[in-house]
Amino acid sequence: MSSMHYEAAEPSKSHADGRATLVERRFLVAFAVVTSLFFMWAIANNFNDILIKQFQKALELSRMESGLVQTAFYFGYFTFALPAGWFIARHGYKAGIIAGLGLYAAGALLFWPAAGVRAFGFFLVALYIIAAGLAFLETAANPLIAAMGREESAAQRLTFAQSFNGLGGVIAPFLGGALIFSGIEHSAAELSAMQPAQIEAYRAAEALAVRLPYLALAAVVLTLAAIVALTRFPVIAEGQGTDQSGGGLGAALRRPRLRAAILAQFFYVGAQVTVWSYFINFAQDQTDIGEKLAAQWLGISLFLFMVGRFAGAGLMRYVPAPRLLTGYALIAAVLCGVAMSAGGMIAVVALGLTSLFMSIMFPTIFTLGLAGLGPNKRIASSLIVMAIIGGAIFPPLTGLMAERLHSLAMAMFVPLVCFLVIAWFGRRVTRNMAMGGA
Repeated sequence: MSSMHYEAAEPSKSHADGRATLVERRFLVAFAVVTSLFFMWAIANNFNDILIKQFQKALELSRMESGLVQTAFYFGYFTFALPAGWFIARHGYKAGIIAGLGLYAAGALLFWPAAGVRAFGFFLVALYIIAAGLAFLETAANPLIAAMGREESAAQRLTFAQSFNGLGGVIAPFLGGALIFSGIEHSAAELSAMQPAQIEAYRAAEALAVRLPYLALAAVVLTLAAIVALTRFPVIAEGQGTDQSGGGLGAALRRPRLRAAILAQFFYVGAQVTVWSYFINFAQDQTDIGEKLAAQWLGISLFLFMVGRFAGAGLMRYVPAPRLLTGYALIAAVLCGVAMSAGGMIAVVALGLTSLFMSIMFPTIFTLGLAGLGPNKRIASSLIVMAIIGGAIFPPLTGLMAERLHSLAMAMFVPLVCFLVIAWFGRRVTRNMAMGGA
């Protein structure tokens, strides 16, 4: 860690219009560097949506089986979140970020041999290691951003930083679709008419298509790790907050709001990953378009996600964060209902629009869960990151439901229920804040 040391963030100086600055001036360089991490882990997250479709072709997987991409990925988050929190508590935020980037790069490099042997299990191990790295990054970056200014503006500040996660999410489907998808799709009838050697060559070529994109991703991540190593980071003393029960796992879990936030985050990540994982399949089912165009439509949906984050950061100046969260979650649930029942392009648009309203959910749930925890924020951050395991559970569950019901549209009932749980959380926090509770 740098020898620099800053005390807990002081109240920000105000602009001429009387509004407080979003980020302490002394934290601006570190804020910019940490914000770039949000962009980079979005690339890894959203490349998975491309991989799900690609592995269906290259490895002859069903929709439920391909959903295990997300299971391996988010299981990595779950198992490494607490170790990441302990590592960061011992060695600091900067060391945690460098460790996370190292694991990210190692997992990306494993795609090269995995594609050569064309083994799904090998790919899952690589994705697990990437996610382990991202667990370090998220455990460090989210509370670090939240602490770079006044606590009352933490949700707005983290939503702004997470907007660059949205930017990465917009770019990933276009980039992944262009670099990975060949545009060659064979129906079951066409495959049955091909010679075994032709099928083998086709699947091998589709598997090898992931090699160069992930090699390039590893190079970029290692470059970013070098930049982080050269950047002077502040050490933030987080103070005592309002929780006087002392530090530790048990003390953090005694906070009812934190427990509710962990549950809400579990359902949110489950909903987000489910919608994005199956969006390409959903669009193709509803409109019979090609994979490249479907990936571009996913990119448009994620563009709305990015817009929603920037807009949400602005709206929170006027609308309390938990109330905005409640409204957005209810709208997203209605849109899932339309996607289930409408059919055709209307269903695709409805499902795509959920990204706009998912935009503020992760950072808002995160900061509402951490509010007032003081010295317990690091361990609480790890617990909320562990809730990302929802992304491992809900996609294969949705794929199984789609296969049993013979309808991916009807399986969108899964994210609909998830959004209702998030609305409950937002309403609960709104009511408790009005009553002066935690």
